[in-house]
Amino acid sequence: MKRTTLLCFFMVVLWTGVAAFAATPALYGQKEYKLVSPNGGLEVKISAGDQLRYEVMLNGVQILTPSPLSMTVEKDKQWGIKAQPRQVTRQQVDRLIETPLYRKRQIAEQYNQLTLRYAGGYAVEFRAYNDGMAYRFIYQGKSPLTVCNEQVAYQLPANAKVTLPYVLTGEDGDYESQFFNSFENTYTTDLVARLNPKRLAFLPLLVDVGQGVKCCISECDLEHYPGLYLLASTEENALKGVLPRYPKAETVGGHNNLQMIVTEREAYIAQVDGPCRFPWRMMVVSSCDKELAASDLTYLLAQPNRLDDLSWIKPGKVAWEWWNDWKLTGVPFQSGVNTETYKAYVDFAAEQGIEYVILDEGWAVEQKADLMQVVDEIQLKELVDYAAERQIGIILWAGYLAFQRDMEKVCQHYAEMGVKGFKVDFMDRDDQQMTHFLYEMAETCARYHLMLDLHGTHKPAGLNRTYPHVVNYEGVHGLEWMKFGEKEMDQVTYDVMLPFIRQVAGPMDYTPGAMRNVAMENFSICNSEPMSQGTRCRQLALYLVLDAPLAMLCDSPSAYQKESECTKLIAAMPTVWDETLILDGKVGEYIVMARRKGDTWYLAGLTNWQERDVELNLSALALQGQSGVLFHDGANAKRFGSDYAKQHITIPADGKLTIHLAPGGGFVFQLITK
Repeated sequence: MKRTTLLCFFMVVLWTGVAAFAATPALYGQKEYKLVSPNGGLEVKISAGDQLRYEVMLNGVQILTPSPLSMTVEKDKQWGIKAQPRQVTRQQVDRLIETPLYRKRQIAEQYNQLTLRYAGGYAVEFRAYNDGMAYRFIYQGKSPLTVCNEQVAYQLPANAKVTLPYVLTGEDGDYESQFFNSFENTYTTDLVARLNPKRLAFLPLLVDVGQGVKCCISECDLEHYPGLYLLASTEENALKGVLPRYPKAETVGGHNNLQMIVTEREAYIAQVDGPCRFPWRMMVVSSCDKELAASDLTYLLAQPNRLDDLSWIKPGKVAWEWWNDWKLTGVPFQSGVNTETYKAYVDFAAEQGIEYVILDEGWAVEQKADLMQVVDEIQLKELVDYAAERQIGIILWAGYLAFQRDMEKVCQHYAEMGVKGFKVDFMDRDDQQMTHFLYEMAETCARYHLMLDLHGTHKPAGLNRTYPHVVNYEGVHGLEWMKFGEKEMDQVTYDVMLPFIRQVAGPMDYTPGAMRNVAMENFSICNSEPMSQGTRCRQLALYLVLDAPLAMLCDSPSAYQKESECTKLIAAMPTVWDETLILDGKVGEYIVMARRKGDTWYLAGLTNWQERDVELNLSALALQGQSGVLFHDGANAKRFGSDYAKQHITIPADGKLTIHLAPGGGFVFQLITK
């Protein structure tokens, strides 16, 4: 349906429609309000008085039963408890927003909003979108404020199933030990009553309430606040929030003494200096799995772009050495952490049209947490100049403590040298001190025109919109686990869960591109010569299925040079897009996507370990009669994962194609329209 020539472009209208918002008195001093999405399918019921509560329904299907929310401030003040709002305002928004360096050029933003304003200088804001809802507390006072705790609860219907990533480290019941983690794990699915009530889960996570309806729970805008964990309350059939308190004492430790380990915490979770909007508690809801993967809700809820000039931010792909263990063959020197090896990576990048080379851990002297001390084996200025002559940018890895200690000096020094960005690693926390550091780091890097890849960190929560030079996040159980994980882990099934759960939060530094590809029964862990589960075409498809404005090529230049067809395809793929469409998919089973950059379309798909035929109907894209190149699983890919086939295909007049996927397989179809 056409949008009336976008007359509502950037239009924000105050609205008092009785059909969408109604306030009626209830028992026990409660007042009830109703908020619905613009299309009328999503309904949020809010009850205020003795206890602020909300519940959510989609097309009559209950997603949340009445769930309490409150905030405790200044030791004994409780927002949302025993209080009626002094003012209730309603708003309707319908506009287009520009989305630089994202998976689309523009997003339609449509929502209805209800704001409850209370005595005591605070408000609670609710929004209903067509594909989800969100709420947040707002502090309107001018004096400093201490937040002691926040009550976050998701009361679920009976028999709801939850798919969540548990914190992988720490002891059961010892939440302090669990707060120190890398936010990486595969997913566990079970009824709430069967979940581990002593093990924290990090976000995002997925809830299946039955009747085809699912919701993905996450959060957005953590500038002034710690990250949220959820814990199963098995007796109440609920997920309840747990937030790390502010650090009181720390000690140097962790990986290569590059981390700060919290040894004692304050009695509060956050302090703010004045007016503040606290994080959005958000959920994407859908009766169709592919709509979860299509959601832009995290981006929409994030704070707008703060940078005036984006011209210096260049997304692209990166030749990366850590995963392949600096392995080169056929060269007249010993490969490793040295200038000769990195020059070879630069030469490879230049030959293939790859934009960057990264120097991962090892270029700076270890155990010093000092980025000004470069190892003797690397002549860094010589290498940066060598790369610049070939129009290749250099990105440097940094442990977070080394980066934080002298951030201004480090950024100025390496920006003047010609370095293009930093990959900062091992934060492994998301208390208020750490989430604030991410914003401080983003602001500092922006002043020196340095891009930022956040590794060893929590999921994205909108920072990549606010500072678009934050081009990627980890917070994902990526391909690095093929080097040191358990042989029995199922990365293939995890891959077809990511677009519906983790990717709802934003881009991910998953690092695909392995050229050694094997079936599950042939997989083994090998740090120095790692391999991937599934087929070659799966690795190709991951570059398109996963959002990554800065995308790593994880394997060795020597491996890619032997696989010229696949390497050429990877190098040609864009990393930001004009258009992204989810054509089909089911959580944990398969996904099919279409992306467009200029006049080039890419279609890609993944399956789990189940062999399947994917049927594509491309008539809506008006691609009938167009020709392109299809990379698909070979006839023997079921046994030999590296087997693939390349075909030139013309889309028939009815726009329909059927593509066969081997177990753990994938495909990529590249079309250049005329």
